[in-house]
Amino acid sequence: MAVARLRHAAAALGRTVRDRIPVARRTPPLHVLVEQAARVGYGARGFVYLSAGALTLLAALDRIGDAVGTGGAAGWLAEQPFGRVWLVALGLGLWAFVGWRVLQAVFDADHPGTDAKGWATRAGQAASGLFYGLLAAGVFEYLDEAGGATSQAADQAESIAENQEKAAMVLDLPFGDLLLMSAGLVVLGVGIGNIVRAFRDDFDAALACPDGLRRPASILARIGYGARGFAYLPLGVFVVLAGLHTRSGEVTNTAAALETLESQPGGSWILGLTAVGLMAFGAFAFVEARWRRIRPPRDLKLG
Repeated sequence: MAVARLRHAAAALGRTVRDRIPVARRTPPLHVLVEQAARVGYGARGFVYLSAGALTLLAALDRIGDAVGTGGAAGWLAEQPFGRVWLVALGLGLWAFVGWRVLQAVFDADHPGTDAKGWATRAGQAASGLFYGLLAAGVFEYLDEAGGATSQAADQAESIAENQEKAAMVLDLPFGDLLLMSAGLVVLGVGIGNIVRAFRDDFDAALACPDGLRRPASILARIGYGARGFAYLPLGVFVVLAGLHTRSGEVTNTAAALETLESQPGGSWILGLTAVGLMAFGAFAFVEARWRRIRPPRDLKLG
C-alpha cells in the first residue's frame, strides 16, 4: 500500500540522516520527537477548552458580555500582554496536535487497526485534525490584530458573518439546501457522538498515570466529552434550520449558539454547567498531555 511505502520511506530517511549527520545522532529518535509534539498538542487543546470554558462561565455569571467558543479563547489571548508570543506558542501547539491527528488517521498511530471499528476511529481522528487545523489557522490570523483595537464582540460578529457567507455559497450550489442541512446533521452527529463517548468510552485505559488519578481523570473526561457534545447541538440545529429555510442568515457560530441558551428559562444555569464541562474537557487534555500513552506508527520507532 502507498501509505505503508511512505511510512517505510520516512523511517529509512530518518535512519540515513542519523547515520550520516553527526548532529542528528545527538537528537532524540523520531518516535520520541513525535511523542513530545503530541504531548504539546494535547496541552494546547487543553488550554483552548479550559480558557473557552472559563470565559463562558464568566459570561453566564454576567461578569463579561458574551460567551465565547474555542476561537474566542485565542481572541482573549491576543489581548493579553505579550499576546503575539502566546498566540505563536498556541498556534504551533495546535499544529503539533494536527500532525499527531494525521499520524493517527493516516499512519495508524495508536494502532486502532483496519477493521470497521478501526477505520471509524481513524475517520474521527481525521475530522478532528481538520477542525484543529482550521482553529490553528484562525489563531495565526489573530497575529495581525494582537494589540489592536478589536474586541471580542467585533471578532464574534466577524466570525458569524464569515459563517453566513460560507452558508450562502453552499445555498447557491445545486441542492444547496440539502447540502447545508447535511452539514448541520454532521455537526449534530459530532455532538451526539461526543455525548455517547462520555458514557461508553474507557478513558483511563489510554492513560499511564498513577492508580489514584485514574478515576478522577475518567470523571473529568466523561463530564468534558458530554459538555462538548452538548455545546455542538445548538449550532447543528441552527445550520439544519438554515438549510431547511434556505436562509444563510440563520447560521451562527458555537459561541452565539450557546448564547441562545442563556435566554431560555434557566439558561444561565445551563450555560454555566456547559462552561464547567468545557473546563473539565480542557483539564482532561492536560492529563493526556502528561500521562496519555502515545504510540507512534511502528515504523517510526528508530533506534
